[in-house]
Amino acid sequence: MDGLSWDKNLQADEGRTSDTYDLPYTDEVKAATDHLYERVKHVVTPMEWPQKAALIHAINELKKEKKAVILAHNYMTADIFHTVGDLMGDSLALARMAADSDAEIIVQAGVHFMAETAKCMAPNKTVLIPDTRAGCSLATSITAEDVRRIKAAYPGTPVATYVNTTADVKAECDITCTSSNAVQVVESLGSDTVILLPDQYLAKNVAAQTDVKILTWAGSCEVHEQFTAEDVQDLRDAHPGVVIITHPESPLDVVQAADFAGSTAAMADWARKSGAKTAVLLTECSMSDNVTVEVPEVNFVRPCNLCPHMKKITLENIYDCLKFGQHEVEVDEAVIEGARAAVQAMLDLPKPAVPASFDPSKQEKPVELVSI
Repeated sequence: MDGLSWDKNLQADEGRTSDTYDLPYTDEVKAATDHLYERVKHVVTPMEWPQKAALIHAINELKKEKKAVILAHNYMTADIFHTVGDLMGDSLALARMAADSDAEIIVQAGVHFMAETAKCMAPNKTVLIPDTRAGCSLATSITAEDVRRIKAAYPGTPVATYVNTTADVKAECDITCTSSNAVQVVESLGSDTVILLPDQYLAKNVAAQTDVKILTWAGSCEVHEQFTAEDVQDLRDAHPGVVIITHPESPLDVVQAADFAGSTAAMADWARKSGAKTAVLLTECSMSDNVTVEVPEVNFVRPCNLCPHMKKITLENIYDCLKFGQHEVEVDEAVIEGARAAVQAMLDLPKPAVPASFDPSKQEKPVELVSI
């Protein structure tokens, strides 16, 4: 991948950039993008739109020329998610889509572990990421060597890893999971004890939902771990009747204080069906903006946290990514084989009829950190 490694010291993005993004807002551009503005007018002002529209039109034309698709994660800004994204969703959905896509080029509008997952699931396709600095605090919390040491210390104990990990970590594990299927994955392994890496909060939330004993690692998401149970109460006090929806990467007491907890897909689905008038999505900021398009009847209060890594992906660097063919994601063939097997083991499980959720009423159970 341009000679760069995915690690805690991600190097500065050294790709080519366009001389100007001041593309003309012509009648052709207006006609091609007016319908897209309807999706994002709640977050993009009429003054901003002409410049964005010209760039969006150029990106969509480049996609046709290059036979490319853009995988857009739910945490992308609304102008990316709703106007240039072709395949949109959470980590599990994007993993499935990468495997099924017939495009020649996949552009990952998300962070590095997602791009690596796309490459592992579609190794014969060109996978590009717009900014090489789009990392993940959770993914960098554990290495393949850490996993090898864990397996040596706990021989015979199955190891499941959250999809929010690098390809070489996935390659060392038996199966991957996402927040939408973590309980299902853990229980599918047929063991009374499972090591679930690397998110300690997801592990604690999973442990509360199952009889399987969970061991975990001291990793966390820098966005979700900031929320507290006190935040939930403050929101209820400030907005009587508000519905609190959170993510299982949040601490267990936050999940217990919420009305609903689930993956990004489950959160959006529940908001759509809940009948709530006012709701809070305790997750990355752009999620509320994107769900608002699908659920305009809900007023979303937005006390969210920005992911600094997700926000490194912009319309401008997506345009450069397609225009210059940068930055290609490359994964060692041996790593691809192992990582793909772990992801495929997850994908082979029965697909839930509805997005899985976490029951906030379930109480905490002991969860041990692995000792290596």
